Amino acid sequence: MRENDDRPARLSTARLLVRAVALRCPNCGRGRVLRSWFRVRATCPACHLKLQRNEDADYWTGGFLVNFIIAEMIVSLVLLFAVWAAWPDVDWGLVLRGTVVAALAGPLLTWPFSRTLWLGIDLRFRPPESSDFEIAPDIAPRNSP
Repeated sequence: MRENDDRPARLSTARLLVRAVALRCPNCGRGRVLRSWFRVRATCPACHLKLQRNEDADYWTGGFLVNFIIAEMIVSLVLLFAVWAAWPDVDWGLVLRGTVVAALAGPLLTWPFSRTLWLGIDLRFRPPESSDFEIAPDIAPRNSP
């Protein structure tokens, strides 16, 4: 927190993205946000940030876009490298098979990174507010008589 300011300090874009690539919560960097390779937790286990930051079912559409962009970059790089490495006697059948494998494997391999990267990008443009955090039941204040 900044002095004389109730708002939390804004994290740098680089820090958010490095935490996201490490598959950690981009907000705190401590919590593992994945349940499995294809499933994201509801909240960060460390800072309790809600990982689906709005109630819309289409929140992760941005994550799909990030996944698509990264996967297409992988396919393009595989294609360019294969042609460059074999030039001038390019085996186009081999290039085709390699790009098909890259097109199938790329999205699967980049799936969790695209989700955490999307969360980091979203946090950069929409910094978390108090309503974005969920108090865990074990630390919630109890009403005692």
